[in-house]
Amino acid sequence: MNHVFPRHNLAPPVKAVRGDGCYLYDETGKQYFDGSGGAAVSCLGHGDPEIIRAIQDQAATLAYAHTGFFTSDPAEELADLLVEHAPGDLDRVYFVSGGSEAVESALKLARQYFLEKGQPQRRHVIARRQSYHGNTLGALATGGNAWRRAQFEPILMDVAHIAPCYEYIDRAADESAYEYGQRVAQDLEDEILRLGEDSVIAFVAEPVVGATMGAVPAVEGYFKRIREICDQYGVLLILDEVMCGMGRVGHLFACDAEDVAPDILCIAKGLGAGYQPIGAMLCTDAIFQAISEGSGFFQHGHTYLGHPVACATSLAVLKAMLERGLIPTVQKQGEKLSYALHERFGQHPHIGDIRGRGLFRGMEFVEDRGSKTPFDPTRDTAGRLKKAAFEAGLICYPMRGTRDGSLGDHVLLAPPFIISDAQIDEVVDKLGTAIETVLP
Repeated sequence: MNHVFPRHNLAPPVKAVRGDGCYLYDETGKQYFDGSGGAAVSCLGHGDPEIIRAIQDQAATLAYAHTGFFTSDPAEELADLLVEHAPGDLDRVYFVSGGSEAVESALKLARQYFLEKGQPQRRHVIARRQSYHGNTLGALATGGNAWRRAQFEPILMDVAHIAPCYEYIDRAADESAYEYGQRVAQDLEDEILRLGEDSVIAFVAEPVVGATMGAVPAVEGYFKRIREICDQYGVLLILDEVMCGMGRVGHLFACDAEDVAPDILCIAKGLGAGYQPIGAMLCTDAIFQAISEGSGFFQHGHTYLGHPVACATSLAVLKAMLERGLIPTVQKQGEKLSYALHERFGQHPHIGDIRGRGLFRGMEFVEDRGSKTPFDPTRDTAGRLKKAAFEAGLICYPMRGTRDGSLGDHVLLAPPFIISDAQIDEVVDKLGTAIETVLP
């Protein structure tokens, strides 16, 4: 590498030169199974001819037109298809270039909505500890990922954080899963009352927590109670489905599994399947009309809003998911992957929890299963697992700091939706090799 600024200066990355199906290849010809889809991005795998053709056709027709002047057919058609399948009253789609931009847009829209409604005193945002909502400053402040936030704390806006819904660690022995969920959801009402019941703009949460905690779904009833609390106090519910949405958990929209609809929803990653950078913010018609009937414009914008090639690509991706029956496939293959992980690692002395939904699965590593004691962070268990898996030919997504930003290690799996039964065995075998190397 000459002038590229890499993510890790002391360990330059391997050069990828080709992708084919569920595999990536480096410049030496070594094959890697893309077991995390990068960061839960490559849901259709690599080299899909139908998606490539959509990119080529759109680039040849109209590559770019600034949304300050124009709309485009791909953006209009994609928005229509998303709204057709979206939960609740979501009715408008704002296209951006990625997940962080989607969350930033959601936060700003939520604030402007209350200004337009004559409630300027609403200024607080509430989110959850051990969440991740992006790396731009507003999204980073909203997220509860302590490690990512630490060095930027002095320049982050003030966001209140409540407990996550983390059953493996936090549910008491004498309470049911439902009782636990109701108890943890109550933290939201308590925090709203602490801040001032007419001063909160929004509550932001991932339906299934991704990178920071490793595919942690909420217990049944938790999000329904959250929705009730938001409605009671006029707080907007913003759901971040950047990682867990777009079919990843076996529903096109992850919140469908909770039978709950948000006021604003953020998507990205699987929306473009890695073929183009794209994200989107969806909002209800009520929010849109408040802007339309008030100032008449959303005071926000990015250069690549509604990029025609990105939208044409995502339209082809979304059609592929729906027309190829990939959402039911995610459910079926996700159950097979879960079974294989439990069969192989369910009794492993250093694996405390195997969790997730669809093709979004996580495993949490512990020094002691009985006490759920995490490993000493100086062991860098997650980092060593990532390296060992990569050497074994598996790309996965290990991360440390699962519990509080320092303690805890997990690995996240988010393979392409086209994964076969044989490839599930391959993933488990290669992950097993890595675990045996790091935790013999």
